[in-house]
Amino acid sequence: MSHWDGIDEFIAVATTGSFTRAAKAIGMSPTHVSRSIIALEQRVQAQLFHRTTRTVRLTDTGRVFFERCERIAQERDEAIALIGEKGEPQGELRVTCSTAMGERFVAPIIRRFAMPHPKLNVTIDLSNRVVDLVAEGYDLGIRTGIVVDPRLIAARVASRTLYTCAAPSYLAQAGTPQMVADLARHECIGGTSGSWHFSEGGVEQTYHPKGRFRCNSGQAVVEACIAGLGICQLPDFYILPYLKHGMLVRILTDVQPDDEPIWAVYPQRRHLLPKIQGVVDSLQHELAAAMR
Repeated sequence: MSHWDGIDEFIAVATTGSFTRAAKAIGMSPTHVSRSIIALEQRVQAQLFHRTTRTVRLTDTGRVFFERCERIAQERDEAIALIGEKGEPQGELRVTCSTAMGERFVAPIIRRFAMPHPKLNVTIDLSNRVVDLVAEGYDLGIRTGIVVDPRLIAARVASRTLYTCAAPSYLAQAGTPQMVADLARHECIGGTSGSWHFSEGGVEQTYHPKGRFRCNSGQAVVEACIAGLGICQLPDFYILPYLKHGMLVRILTDVQPDDEPIWAVYPQRRHLLPKIQGVVDSLQHELAAAMR
């Protein structure tokens, strides 16, 4: 029996808080994971988890053991990546991204990155849900705004501009708001985000839009705005084509928010893997230009 037996399974359970999710993350069966943890506890002669029918959490001993094991596993994976793979991206690459940005920009960039690397298998999950990369076994996520998860490394790959707009027909009928407070007297079309952002004198303002129409599809929101249903705030790639043709008009330009960063985020244990370095480099070189 190797001293490594059960360590990966232990890290997976400790990270995900579930035997089932751990099994999915490392590609093993839940039975295998459970048996490996039992064998590991017998070997170290200590209970590593408190188990109930609903929860799995580390004991005090397990928490100390996890911190050490995580560092050792990270160094092992980095050594294999740098020497064993000889810099070639390979293995499974699981990526999550919001639907619109993924369809338009991220998926094509990753497809082009993957084509010359036949040993690399790519899965891209497009969803507006904020995925827990570590718990759900993802290698990479594309996020906007502020990244606060200490388990993740964030690399800035692009930025986007938020535009507040309305159709000329709507403004002719309802008038043009001159300040953020005026939005309370207007129909606002809600999207995925429950808040709109503005910046006045370097101070960020947040407004929670209210109106008769809301949709989690940016395309549906911009089409409703063009139809004259109200005011919307959306990223540049939705808005710019319609601004050019006069179908939409920018408003509240004096309080335009700062550009919002777009990040490639990934678990700390994966930061030296060639597949991660390669796809992040591709996103940094291509995403900003593609979104213009």
